Amino acid sequence: MTVIPDRHSAEANAWPELASPPKFGPRARIARRLFRSAVARLDVTVEVAAHAGRPAETLGRGGPVVHVHRPEEFYARIARDQLIGFGEAYMTGAWDEGDGDLGSFLTVLAAEVSTLVPQSLQRLRALVVTSRPRGHRASRSQSQANVAHHYDLSNDLFECFLDATLSYSSALFTEPAEATADDLVAAQHRKIDRLLDQAGVTAGTRLLEIGTGWGELAIRAAERGAEVHSITLSVEQQELARQRIAAAGHADRVEVELCDYRALLDGPAQGYDAVVSVEMIEAVGKEYWPTYFQTLDHVLAPGGKVAIQAITMPHDRMLATSNTHTFITKYIFPGGALPSLQAIDEATARDTALQVVDTYAIGPHYAATLQMWDDAFTAARERVLELGFDETFCRMWHFYLDYCRAGFAAGYIDDHQLTLAREA
Repeated sequence: MTVIPDRHSAEANAWPELASPPKFGPRARIARRLFRSAVARLDVTVEVAAHAGRPAETLGRGGPVVHVHRPEEFYARIARDQLIGFGEAYMTGAWDEGDGDLGSFLTVLAAEVSTLVPQSLQRLRALVVTSRPRGHRASRSQSQANVAHHYDLSNDLFECFLDATLSYSSALFTEPAEATADDLVAAQHRKIDRLLDQAGVTAGTRLLEIGTGWGELAIRAAERGAEVHSITLSVEQQELARQRIAAAGHADRVEVELCDYRALLDGPAQGYDAVVSVEMIEAVGKEYWPTYFQTLDHVLAPGGKVAIQAITMPHDRMLATSNTHTFITKYIFPGGALPSLQAIDEATARDTALQVVDTYAIGPHYAATLQMWDDAFTAARERVLELGFDETFCRMWHFYLDYCRAGFAAGYIDDHQLTLAREA
């Protein structure tokens, strides 16, 4: 498993996988031809430096601008590792957006992702793409390590770009296209409050939260008079969430436990009146989606409701990419997988008595949220470096935030608040 390196090590030694780029050979020449063909059809501008006896050239039909500074490395990385190599080439500085907007460039690519490679070659996908490492599977023995890889990096890091609520999921704006960073706290509370309303959380409600984050939802629920049991696998999040809950005066109403959700299946049903889980299903892993929904069904009291927020993707794309190792699974969320709405419906119908009774799409709100996070992260770059993270990490994190923003902006992925209840 790829591990974020020691933040205090020298950068030259911190990223051994990036230190020696693959050689520019026949496969890289094929990658160059495919890239040039794809970009020629897109509303982007790619400035490519001279290389391998070829003059500098400008590709694309005009639009967001990026610069390929080291073409031989750029094409060789794509040839070897496809989209992972595309991201790694950004991490090393082989290409960048200069003073432009990376997210806008990636949005154009995301909107055309299914046609960037000719259909005749897509049949060879299984022979080319890298499969997800078995060591990433979100089993009970591996899940905490997967979670720690991302969420235990540093609470201080997340405070550099999240708003005061420390909410690390899509906000819900009144109008995402017109939203500003000043709207973010209210929009995060609006998101949380809608989930609590959908689950019927009021005074006296026994609420289970699967995935604590940094405690804001638990605080909002406790303010309503609910009794909250919140579980997490992040040691860093548990510590800060407890501090924030205590500072808000709700330590008597909220318990934050270090616990795998599957452990709730081991004992008798707890009879929670409501269950809420915000963007946690993405870390569950496709093979464990049935267990996740069985857990929700097991712990929910008769007449109770479940409200989850889930990042989703179209069912056909989910099936086509379900075993593909990506830049996100390699560097950001090992073991992660996005479900489709159809997959959620199928899992609940097959494995539980639950069914989805309300669906509310908020994908454009996530694009706006990510834009604000990326702006804040970029502005906090010096603070991030002071925390011990290096320049390569900063490029990786910026690419990750804009890569995700592009997916939502293009509609390639979406975000949904789903309400589940037992069949009447």
